[in-house]
Amino acid sequence: MLSKKSQYGLKALGYLAAQYGQGPVLISEIAKKKKIPIKFLESILLDLKRKNILTSKKGKGGGYFLAASPKKTSVANAIRIIEGPIALLPCVSLNFYQKCKDCNEASCGLNKIMAQTRDATLKVLEKKTLFDLMDV
Repeated sequence: MLSKKSQYGLKALGYLAAQYGQGPVLISEIAKKKKIPIKFLESILLDLKRKNILTSKKGKGGGYFLAASPKKTSVANAIRIIEGPIALLPCVSLNFYQKCKDCNEASCGLNKIMAQTRDATLKVLEKKTLFDLMDV
């Protein structure tokens, strides 16, 4: 299940995708339009800026905007930046792997099912981009 942080981050990215090419967008505008607590949103947008998904401009006419076309950033990449692993178990994560202490991965039925779940989820999330997050 996606955390509130991920839900808010993806909603904000969808809003910024819809505004792409129109200049910086104020945090207050995003917060109001997407009904996101502004302090929480500030933290999320800073994380996305640090990972080069967003760029910002300070001062009058400032705000946040996407660093690249919304069609160039996958939803999977955005989720990893905001949330961390996409996999439901650390032992099947591609980018955040951790060995389980209490089982043998080679014979673990849960591991096999969760690896298939990860692969199916990634198949969708890697193909979808920030462009697909825009409200219709």
